Amino acid sequence: MITADQIDTYRRDGVVCLRSMFDSQWVAQLDHGLTRHLEEPTSRARVWDRDEFDRTMLWDSMAWKRIAEYERFVRESPAAEIAGTVMESSGVNYFFDAVFVRSPGSQFATPWHQDEPYWSVHGFDTCTIWMPLVSVRAENALGFVPGSHRWDRAYDHYDFGRLNPDAKSEIDRSDFSATADAAVPDVASDPAGFGVMSWDMEPGDCVVFNSRIMHGGSGKLPDDTPLRVFTSKWLGDDVRIAFRSEGMDPDFSRIMTEYGLQPGDRPGTDLLPRLWEASS
Repeated sequence: MITADQIDTYRRDGVVCLRSMFDSQWVAQLDHGLTRHLEEPTSRARVWDRDEFDRTMLWDSMAWKRIAEYERFVRESPAAEIAGTVMESSGVNYFFDAVFVRSPGSQFATPWHQDEPYWSVHGFDTCTIWMPLVSVRAENALGFVPGSHRWDRAYDHYDFGRLNPDAKSEIDRSDFSATADAAVPDVASDPAGFGVMSWDMEPGDCVVFNSRIMHGGSGKLPDDTPLRVFTSKWLGDDVRIAFRSEGMDPDFSRIMTEYGLQPGDRPGTDLLPRLWEASS
């Protein structure tokens, strides 16, 4: 399903767009699961943006154990194999899911950031599979700075807890004030100069990206266009559990400890299950 050229692209750029990786049944199943999910969001759900026209951008995560369609996708779809193949890992563990739902016409743009520095794990071999469940144009899709997954510098963490127009009190907050030695580059002011990449995509397509790559910018939808995205996060060979003193989002340290996972351990247990081996 995945060519050597596509693997080379991922290795070089930190991101690759893969076409028609998931058939219509997988897409329909996720879309049905997302509809149920929105009716009963988790305690982590919150609106990131609400404008004067009540157009919203909603985020929620870690719902796969309670949404049967998500768990079936995680365990049985090609996703684990795609992640392991692109990362050239001997095997992969599942990490967590996140959904992003934008109202038609939403003008909110995702802040530019990296993922892995926020997480309760450490390692280069981490990736996200970003799947739109509706058609999306390149100018509205998530954008990426190619090669930035290999930038050897720590950047300030954007505090996503600030994105809370409904003033929800039960949200994860960390103090990221001492996390980095450099401000995030102003990619939004010069996307061409940074070589930002994004793609027109159809349901069934996906983008796989290294979780250290600089990404953001998705949004600014036409008035007749919604955006529904399911993402899954995967852990490869060099990943270890890490409880970061500089803050984590999401912070898995408590539940990892409950499952017997400590800093330095390899991912495992039912919390972070091993779902694919290269030999298989």
